[in-house]
Amino acid sequence: MTTYVALLYSVVLPLGRRLAMAELRAMAQGLGLHDPRTIGATGNLTFDNDKASISELEENLEAAFNVRFGKHVAIIVRNADAWRRLLRANPFRAEATADPQRVAVRVMRSPIPKGGENALARYISDERIAVAGGDLWIHFTGDPARSRLLSALGAGRLKGVGTLRNTNTLRRIGDAVTSARSSQADQK
Repeated sequence: MTTYVALLYSVVLPLGRRLAMAELRAMAQGLGLHDPRTIGATGNLTFDNDKASISELEENLEAAFNVRFGKHVAIIVRNADAWRRLLRANPFRAEATADPQRVAVRVMRSPIPKGGENALARYISDERIAVAGGDLWIHFTGDPARSRLLSALGAGRLKGVGTLRNTNTLRRIGDAVTSARSSQADQK
C-alpha cells in the first residue's frame, strides 16, 4: 500500500460551518481509502491506497466532498515520497527552523510554470519567495497575516490550483507519513 497526503483548499462549509475532521475521515473511509488520519483541523488527511492514481484520488475526493458537504473544494494529493521531496526542497530551511510560522509553501497541483512567480512581484514587500519542485515557498519576514502576498496567491496568478501550509503543519504531516510507513513495516 502507498501512503498519501491530501490537502483541502478550505474547510469552511456552506452557511459558515467548519468541517469536522471526523466527517472528513468518514468520507475517506466511504471511498474505500485505508486508515484515514487527519492532522490538525485545517484539512490535512493521510491515508493508504493501492488502486488509484493521484488524479483519480483527487477527482474522487473532490466529488465525494461536494456530494457530502454541498461545496466544491480543491483537494491536492501527493504520495509519501513526493511529500518527503517537498520537505527536502525547502529553500528557507534555516528560517523555518528559527521561526516555523514565517515559512510556508503553496503546494500546487501542477508545477508553477517557469517564471510564474513573477506575477507576484508587485505584491511582495519584504517577503522572499522561491519556486522549488514546482511549489511556491515563502519566507515572511513580518507577520504573515499582514502580508499583501497572501491575497495574491489565487489560481489565476500562479496558473493553477494550490493551497498554503506553514512549516509546523508540513512537519506534522511529514511525521504522520513517516509514522504510517513505520506501521506498515511493522505489520509485514
